[in-house]
Amino acid sequence: MDVLATPVPGAFVFTPQAITDERGAFFEALRCDQVEAATGRPFRPEQINYSVSRRNTLRGIHSVAVPPGQAKYVTCVRGALRDIVVDLRVGSPAFGAYQVTHLDAASGRSVYVPEGAGHGFLALTDDACICYVVSTRYVPGTQIDINPLDPDLALPWGFTEPPLMSEKDAAAPGTGEALAAGLLAPWREAGRAGSTHGRH
Repeated sequence: MDVLATPVPGAFVFTPQAITDERGAFFEALRCDQVEAATGRPFRPEQINYSVSRRNTLRGIHSVAVPPGQAKYVTCVRGALRDIVVDLRVGSPAFGAYQVTHLDAASGRSVYVPEGAGHGFLALTDDACICYVVSTRYVPGTQIDINPLDPDLALPWGFTEPPLMSEKDAAAPGTGEALAAGLLAPWREAGRAGSTHGRH
């Protein structure tokens, strides 16, 4: 796999090298040893989730409180998505930095989202399906929601018409409000946390 560090420390993009022939293609979707080598942290999946979205659906920005924390390895298995990871960790040298990645089923490209970072995506096709391989099981009451249209983050979603959002996401607090309320996770530096390219 090709591994790309991002402006969000500890977040990486993994692109598999496909083996193709007249029948089609084969590629490795996830190698935990490669994720661990890149991140410097253990990654052992505890749960796998899927969500299916119609075109122009915006989901996020979502994170999980620490503890329990939750790292995610996200892959588009049908259709295409504009995926965004944003650094929401209090004290991070890259707080507010983000990574935009085009995820589609054909490429098999995946994004690793470290604990405490926020994640969301815009569905670019109908029936787009995303797979989340996560490091901890779902614990009710630990999800952190940040409004994806928060002007303080100014994330480049690229939609041309108002997106379809859940009431929960549309009513979620902005980054400043969440920070003031003590909702965001603290920054914990890892041995190989990746690039810190600063703010957007």
